[in-house]
Amino acid sequence: MPSTPSAGLGPFLRRRRPRGTAAAVVLAGGSGTRVGAGLNKVYLPLAGRRVVSWSFTWAGQVSEIGRFVLVVRPEDAELATQTLRREAAHLRVDVVVGGGTRHESEEAALAHLAPSIGSGDVDVVAIHDGARPLAGPSLWRSVVQTAAAVGGAVPALPASGVLPVGDDGHPVPPRGQTEGLTRVQTPQAFRAKDLLAAYDAAREVGYQGTDTACSAESFSGLVVQAVAGSRTNLKVTYPHDLFLAERLLAAAKYRLA
Repeated sequence: MPSTPSAGLGPFLRRRRPRGTAAAVVLAGGSGTRVGAGLNKVYLPLAGRRVVSWSFTWAGQVSEIGRFVLVVRPEDAELATQTLRREAAHLRVDVVVGGGTRHESEEAALAHLAPSIGSGDVDVVAIHDGARPLAGPSLWRSVVQTAAAVGGAVPALPASGVLPVGDDGHPVPPRGQTEGLTRVQTPQAFRAKDLLAAYDAAREVGYQGTDTACSAESFSGLVVQAVAGSRTNLKVTYPHDLFLAERLLAAAKYRLA
């Protein structure tokens, strides 16, 4: 007669829900200059953990995401590994050393994922700025699902109160004509094979984009659709940003939608 498993082993015997085929890439190549720290700002403390850990907290709740990558500066590799071991132990996060620019760091992540992209194990890549700790699960899910459906997705908000300035120092467009301008955030997600091909093409001509969408739009035929961004998805740049992020997390009881 077959033995009956002990009830106490239940959690270990349950089959884990399969993860999806999207990859979450978090970029952690910044510094702490403007925030007034001698440490890369993504490793500053925020509500009991490092800033960068919050991105994996939220992305890890999205079942569509099955791969996780953290792109680091060479000098931060050991600190990054220690942080992930302590604060994201429930996830397998690959640590990849990036380049001297944002574009080169994105390229390093895509090169790391290339075998999985080629095999079809990764079909969407979402790239996020590690200094934005409050991009919640719903925002990650929104860009991943939209990219899978149409090709690419970027979170955006109306850029009210913003006056663009051209290279000559004059407003562009003229003052008062800012209707329709948007503020773009991360994570930005794209179909993986097209994104990889776009970065290969950009490398051939020595092009470096200011963000992922810029490179994707310049070197692929992907449709890039705007999705609703989040007003709480702030970027930690100055000291008061950490204070505000702490207040927002507390107000949400440390659980974002």
